[in-house]
Amino acid sequence: RAGKMSPRGPGSAPIPLPLAAALLLALRVGRALALPEICIQCPGSVGNRSEVARYCKQTPELMLHARCCLNQNGTILGLDLQNCSLKHLGPNFPQAHTAIIIDLHANPLKDDLANTFHGFIQLQTLILPEDVNCPGGINAWNTVTFYPNNQTCEGQRNLCNSTGDTEICPENGSCVPDGPGLLQCVCADGFHGYKCMRQGSFSLLTFFGILGSTTLFISILLWGTQRRKAKAS
Repeated sequence: RAGKMSPRGPGSAPIPLPLAAALLLALRVGRALALPEICIQCPGSVGNRSEVARYCKQTPELMLHARCCLNQNGTILGLDLQNCSLKHLGPNFPQAHTAIIIDLHANPLKDDLANTFHGFIQLQTLILPEDVNCPGGINAWNTVTFYPNNQTCEGQRNLCNSTGDTEICPENGSCVPDGPGLLQCVCADGFHGYKCMRQGSFSLLTFFGILGSTTLFISILLWGTQRRKAKAS
């Protein structure tokens, strides 16, 4: 059965539509977007047997580039840094906060990962070395599975829903997840400050008042320094 073909022009062989779409996507990503540094932190590319590769190939719109699985906008949805001899994840790791799946196994990681995943609220699958605990502990995940050479943390839980504490945030604030085992309290519109107790916006009058006081304080210090120098001379 003949499949649909995409014309290229007179006298040339047609290109299958799926291939044409893939080529167009690759050109769009390569031309319009710079590859995030975390994607090239480790040499090589994602292997075909990688869980990140399997995830990426399930959706035609996703593309593998270096160590990342990216969507058409260049957003990282998958990151594979397995077997990269990493002791520390490095300062570029937060670039992958949009990832749904991350593979870090086969690395001699030395960091405590408890606070490494701030903002990774979409992460659903995390593959780690066998001696590294899932961030947030087992209560931060629906399933933690141990294998001979790695462990897998799956199904990130919303800590705001699982604590059972309705007063975890102040009256004018709401709880939102902030990564595995992490949460933060966000002030409602119109409130700010400590425990969200201040109402209204931070006024420019207050800002310039603080700025003026700071300038006056610095001027007094300079004046005192000049007087001491004058007396000494």
